[in-house]
Amino acid sequence: MDGEAELRELVAERVAAVSAKDPAPLAARQHPDIITFNVLPPLHGRGNEAVEEATRAWFDAYASVIGYEVRDLHVTVDGDVGFCSFLYHVSGTLKIGGEVDMWVRATLGCRRVDGRWLIVHDHESVPFDAATGKALIDLQP
Repeated sequence: MDGEAELRELVAERVAAVSAKDPAPLAARQHPDIITFNVLPPLHGRGNEAVEEATRAWFDAYASVIGYEVRDLHVTVDGDVGFCSFLYHVSGTLKIGGEVDMWVRATLGCRRVDGRWLIVHDHESVPFDAATGKALIDLQP
């Protein structure tokens, strides 16, 4: 399998792990010194332990399964470095009540270490309205 196919598989593994609320496959694909900028607090995270804690909190917040769909996946590979950029749709029912139904922009910076692709940088964002400063979570692709 070439680098692009391997990174597409990494993203597919991510979808399956989120849908199953299973943080283990996500952690297995993260570099020990991963840096994250996720849409959930805190502003950034560093290292597997912090990321696993945030992931468990995210999964635990849902009363339902988490709907997680990726689209518009673009993969670029050069040697042992690769990038995956995509949109993902996340949906579900929160334990505190309310529904989540939003699209998020994501980029994964990956590096092949000992023959295995690992995520070294995970960046997510949502657009915001410059006039109000509020996140625009109801946009659709």
